Amino acid sequence: MKTTPNVVLGTWAWGDTDNYFGNHDDPAHFQAVYDEALKDGLNFFDTAYAYSRGNAEKILGRVSAKTPRDQIMISTKFTPRMAPKTVDPVATMFAGSRERLHTDYVDYYWIHHDDDVETWTPQLISLLQQGLVKHVGVSNHTLPEIKRVQEILGAAGFKLSGVQNHFSLLDQTSAREGVLDYCHQNGLTFFAYMVLEQGTLTGKYTVDHPFPATSSRAKVYNHQLPQLTKLVAKLATIGRAHQLSAAQTAMAWAVAKGTLPIIGVTKVAQVDQAAQVAATALSATEMAELDQVASATQADTVGFWEPDFQR
Repeated sequence: MKTTPNVVLGTWAWGDTDNYFGNHDDPAHFQAVYDEALKDGLNFFDTAYAYSRGNAEKILGRVSAKTPRDQIMISTKFTPRMAPKTVDPVATMFAGSRERLHTDYVDYYWIHHDDDVETWTPQLISLLQQGLVKHVGVSNHTLPEIKRVQEILGAAGFKLSGVQNHFSLLDQTSAREGVLDYCHQNGLTFFAYMVLEQGTLTGKYTVDHPFPATSSRAKVYNHQLPQLTKLVAKLATIGRAHQLSAAQTAMAWAVAKGTLPIIGVTKVAQVDQAAQVAATALSATEMAELDQVASATQADTVGFWEPDFQR
C-alpha cells in the first residue's frame, strides 16, 4: 500500500546531460540512491521530460523496474515550451514519458508552465478519463491561472490535485501572492521545489568554496553567496538543536510552512538526510528567526522559466 511521505525526491539532476548541475553520473549510480530511498520509506519521485530531454525519466524507469508499481508514486510533466508538433501534444509527450518510465500510469501529471492555460488544460481530461493519470497539477502558475484550471477541469467532472511552484526561504512569492493559502483552503497539495536553492542553502557552497565555474548554477548563485552567509549560519545554528544540518533545516522549514518539498537527491547520504526531516518540528520562534534573516537578504533566485508574478 502506498503512503505519501513528507518529502518528495526530485530527479532534476539525474543524468544531467544539460550540464546544469555539472553532474554526469552513470545511470547505474542511481540504483543505490533509489534503493536507499525505498529503505527509508521515501517512495515518491518527481521527474519530467524537460530534465535532460527524458534522461532522468529513463534512469528512474530503469532503477524502479523491479519494484511493484503500487509501491511507488511517480510524478512527471508536460512542458509546453517543448511541445511536439502533433495533433495532441500532451498525449504525445505523456506516451513518451510512460515508455521511458516503464509504467502504465502516473500518479501525478503536471502542466509544467503557464504559457497557455486555455490550450493545454483541456488536453489533460482525456488522460484522466482513461485512468492513465491519477492526479493532475500545475507548475509555475499564478493564482488566477490556477483558478481557471480548476474551472476547466471542474466542467468535465475532475479537479486539480496540486500546485508545484518554486518556494524557499529566498523565494516566498507563492505565500505572498496567496497561492499557498488557496491550496490549503481548497484541498490542493502544494509541492515546493528548489527548497534548497539547488544547493545554495546547504552550506556546501560558500564564498571560499563556490559552485564549479563550469556549471550553470555558478552563473546564478556564485555572485550572491556573500549575502547568504548569515542565513546559512542561522540554518546551521537552529539545526544543531535538532541534530539537523543546514540543508535539513531548510527542508524542515518548508514542511512547517505546509508544503510537500521536492528534494533533489543524487547521493545515498542525501536520501538519508531527507528521511530525517519528517521527524522534526521547528518551533514558531525558530521559524520566525529564519524568516527574519531570510527577508533581510537581497538574493534573486527566480528562474527564467517562472511566471511573471515572481519577477
